[in-house]
Amino acid sequence: MTRVMPLPPPETEGKSLKQHIMVFPYPAQGHLLPLLDLTHQLCLHGDITVSIIVTPKNLPYLSPLLTAHPSTVAAVTFPFPQSPSLPPGVENVKDIGPSGNPIIMASMRQLREPIVNWLSSHPNPPVAIISDFFLGWTNDLGIPRFAFFSSGAFLASILHFFSDKLHLFESTEPVCLSDLPRSPVFKIEHLPSLVPQSPSLQDLESQRDSMMNFLSYGCVFNSCQCLEGEYMDYVKLKTGHNRVFGVGPLSSVGLGKGNFDSSVDVKALMSWLDGCLDGSVLYICFGSQKVLTKDQCDALALALEKSMTRFVWVAKTDPIPDGFEDRVVGRGMVFRGWAPQVAVLSHVAVGGFLSHCGWNSVMEAVASGTMILAWPMGADQFVDARLLVEDKGVAVIVCEGGDTVPNPNELGRVVAETMGECGRNVRGRAKEMGQTVLAATKAGGSSDADLERLVIQLSCL
Repeated sequence: MTRVMPLPPPETEGKSLKQHIMVFPYPAQGHLLPLLDLTHQLCLHGDITVSIIVTPKNLPYLSPLLTAHPSTVAAVTFPFPQSPSLPPGVENVKDIGPSGNPIIMASMRQLREPIVNWLSSHPNPPVAIISDFFLGWTNDLGIPRFAFFSSGAFLASILHFFSDKLHLFESTEPVCLSDLPRSPVFKIEHLPSLVPQSPSLQDLESQRDSMMNFLSYGCVFNSCQCLEGEYMDYVKLKTGHNRVFGVGPLSSVGLGKGNFDSSVDVKALMSWLDGCLDGSVLYICFGSQKVLTKDQCDALALALEKSMTRFVWVAKTDPIPDGFEDRVVGRGMVFRGWAPQVAVLSHVAVGGFLSHCGWNSVMEAVASGTMILAWPMGADQFVDARLLVEDKGVAVIVCEGGDTVPNPNELGRVVAETMGECGRNVRGRAKEMGQTVLAATKAGGSSDADLERLVIQLSCL
């Protein structure tokens, strides 16, 4: 049986009800946390009440938001629709890995009927929904839908480009996206994972959902004009309206400033960084989902030894080679668990970030002005790396592919050169970009202005 937590009653008898907005995150940390950060900003800037659709095991993620806005935000809890393809108890992508996305997306569609029933019975029903771009079917709930993109406008533009061009996948040749700014060329295997590589039902449903996003009433991006202005203009062109908002980087203005669930010894980490020269440390982290294989760890560890570069490696459960930490003592530190990434990237000692180029990591890096050493591991991340390396010049490619085992000699050489004199220009561009990106979230900046524009748009519904 569905259990919901109702909204608080109006504060004053006869007083007009606040504008009621529904928020529906996708249950993956990289999707959910930015949308909660956006919700926090909307609560600060608008006279609204918010209902957040959530399943029981994802409810703890809402705690900071519910605590910060107890009279404004309420959770609406629905049981997670189980699937025979999912292990029992799985409600979040972190519990199964990225390969489970199509199954979880298919399961979430089963919430449509209970949500419609809840909407129809509510005494003050929401006037709009802001839902994750993986949940395209929410465009058909009978209220204006704003698609929230936890990724960038470049990725969204590519998904739209292929929505009526699936025949291009019949070729093994690189594909030119001639309709997009700069007419980028991609290998087939480097295209976003939401573009179906097979005719399975789940792939086709995912493709249909992605097609619904540009049909939404509005599109909201965790991005900003200075990073992706030309691609947000493309979205405006394709949607045929101006209800496109770049409100990022949300990690810079969110409840936790991106530092959720830190489990490493933060004091020891920051103290060690305090003892390093400015810009001398390479920070290494591959996001919440990727765990390196033993061969990849061996290669990366050997490359770091050869590079003679100072580093901090947040390794989670990666199989670090025996004896490695002893061999690099004083020059490198390995931390297992979750680190306060925003704080680390903002430390003056950190001069580079070896990253898989997931979008949240990208936004945190550019906001801190940190150069990225890119090792894109998934198709979406190849898109992000392309933006950083070729369009903006704030990153360099050091390896490619989720299964690739790098050559330790080559990787060590690239790390040493990039963190040294050869990377001076890239570091300079990254620092300039960081200042510009941070300015976007301040009063009068493009992201601040778009947030205000979004608040006004919601208040007019």
